[in-house]
Amino acid sequence: MNGNTRSCIKSGLRVRIVLKQDQPTGKLTEGIVKDILTSSPTHPHGIKVRLMDGQVGRVKEIIG
Repeated sequence: MNGNTRSCIKSGLRVRIVLKQDQPTGKLTEGIVKDILTSSPTHPHGIKVRLMDGQVGRVKEIIG
C-alpha cells in the first residue's frame, strides 16, 4: 500500500515516511502516525503526517 490516499492512513498505524531533508536521497524513516496533516483526500507525493516522536514527513509505505 502506498501513502497517497488519506483514507488509508489512521492514527496508530506503522508507516515509512520521507522527511523533508531526506527527499533528495529518498531515505525512509519508520514510525507510528500521531496526526494526519494533509487535509485533501489524496496527494501525489504522499499524505503528510506527524509521527509519535514528532517527526513530520510524507507517507511512502504503509506497514500496518
